[in-house]
Amino acid sequence: MEYRKIKDQDKDGGAIVDDIENPRGKPLLSVPNMASLGGSPSERSKWKRKSIVTLALTFLTSSQAILIVWSKRAGKYEYSVTTANFLVEALKCALSLAALVRIWRKEGVTDDNRLSTTWDEVSVYPIPAALYLIKNLLQYYIFAYVDAPGYQILKNLNIISTGVLYQIILKKKLSEIQWAAFVLLCAGCTTAQLNSSSDRVLQTPLQGWVMAIVMALLSGFAGVYTEAIIKKRPSRNINVQNFWLYVCGMGFNAIAILIQDFDAVANKGFFHGYSLITTLMILNHALSGIAVSMVMKYADNIVKVYSTSVAMLLTAVVSVFLFGFHLSLAFFLGSTVVSVSVYLHSIGKVQR
Repeated sequence: MEYRKIKDQDKDGGAIVDDIENPRGKPLLSVPNMASLGGSPSERSKWKRKSIVTLALTFLTSSQAILIVWSKRAGKYEYSVTTANFLVEALKCALSLAALVRIWRKEGVTDDNRLSTTWDEVSVYPIPAALYLIKNLLQYYIFAYVDAPGYQILKNLNIISTGVLYQIILKKKLSEIQWAAFVLLCAGCTTAQLNSSSDRVLQTPLQGWVMAIVMALLSGFAGVYTEAIIKKRPSRNINVQNFWLYVCGMGFNAIAILIQDFDAVANKGFFHGYSLITTLMILNHALSGIAVSMVMKYADNIVKVYSTSVAMLLTAVVSVFLFGFHLSLAFFLGSTVVSVSVYLHSIGKVQR
């Protein structure tokens, strides 16, 4: 497998890839003590950078669902979802290139920030892009077996799959406290999403459960594999890695347009049905994608899972003011469990 090749190359080259929890720095979710805050400037800079990208991901993810709801008209998407996904990848690619140009002007072109690369480095980038494409296509079919609230509950399987694959692929052992925190996180997110019709999830047909499990595994594997790619060469500029990842994403999304919406795009136009909200949604998705890659570069997938889980709760709170959403007792109980999970995870990292 490719990820084995990545790990072997790191061992042979003597590169230290264990940036997931750098022994010279403090973990993102651990409670920083006075020593860490009063340490060297580089230590403080690393902790600050991790905190900023995680908070940015949480904010962007929490506003993502709201923008998607606003982009609908009469409960339907008037624009092509596949073209929107393509534009998200194109915008991420353009933003990464713009960041590189700024770096080149300031620091010059070096081996770590040049776009030219080798086939061995580029050949691994299409794999996560293909996995995410398959997962996104499955999303269209799973709704034939489960409703939207049920899908949101089944989606929490991603939390467990990420933890399992994180430990198997990256060989990063989670402590017993961290595993307990992970299970609580999954239970808390599920509890917060319960409503009067949630019992129907238990009646989901076998095909729906299979699709949900496959989607969870694909999402977890793609995330962990992307982290392995990004951390394969720690000194490599993140914008170069992002550029090649997003180029592959553009290619696969172009294929999706040809398969799903070719007739609609040919007859109505590429930008048919677009509005200001659609444009803001695309911008939000692009910035969220870049934030995810930054979290994987400077933190890890576990931080990403917690960030997106907290973002789900923030979305619900904001929806109270924007859409008249009513918070239930289950939501408050679930939020409490998620908070306890975050605390336990930070304690688990400190004790490791």
